[in-house]
Amino acid sequence: MRQPKLRDTKNRVNTELYPIGNFPQHVIYEISRWLIYNFAVGKANISGEDWGDIFAKSIDGVHLSSPVGLADVVIDGQSWSVKSVQHNNPHACAAIRVISGRNSPDYSYGIQNPHDDIQETGNAVIGIWNERVNIALDQFNFLRTAILIRNVNSLEFTLFEEETPKYIANEFEWKINKNGNFEGLNRTTGQHKFTWQPHGAQFTVKYTAPASATRFQVKRPPILDFEQTMEQIGFEDSWVSIK
Repeated sequence: MRQPKLRDTKNRVNTELYPIGNFPQHVIYEISRWLIYNFAVGKANISGEDWGDIFAKSIDGVHLSSPVGLADVVIDGQSWSVKSVQHNNPHACAAIRVISGRNSPDYSYGIQNPHDDIQETGNAVIGIWNERVNIALDQFNFLRTAILIRNVNSLEFTLFEEETPKYIANEFEWKINKNGNFEGLNRTTGQHKFTWQPHGAQFTVKYTAPASATRFQVKRPPILDFEQTMEQIGFEDSWVSIK
């Protein structure tokens, strides 16, 4: 049965760019080309901003200068939150921790002392995350999280993505660890899922890289020669205007 037409339906695309987690081969090649280019121009590492630019260019999307909720990269009503983390062995690692922004229960909920009620604070942190997901889904048909695990020494990479979920606050119990940070654990499995730092309000989410993730490696390019590059682009002293 086809999708019904409704007055309040957003302008949706008929087909997604690709099935979730099933990156087309040409996208992986484009990601690899842009990674190689970044190293060729002398970058020693790939920042989060670099990864956002690379992913956007590889799918012909737009890397937003200001995210919409958690949406960093968008194309045709589709959106992604893009993250990158370092690991010594991207092809073999399982659990990773991803910094996912700053969630301030004080600013958002007026909770001035987060230690007064640890569970209330944890619920507030999850509430802020959920609202950022809502903001993205108000404007886009879906929101995915695309994570690149990288080792810039071996040039090995693992790429995977998943639907960006809204979490049910009551499913998590919050405790304070030895470093004074808040940890959110799944009440059923005991699995550590979140970390929130009272100082700075940094929010971290734990992910598991699936067996189906795309694992690849690139060759290190020679760094472009400065003088040759200046000659190639036709640089002239007249390009510089000293005021």
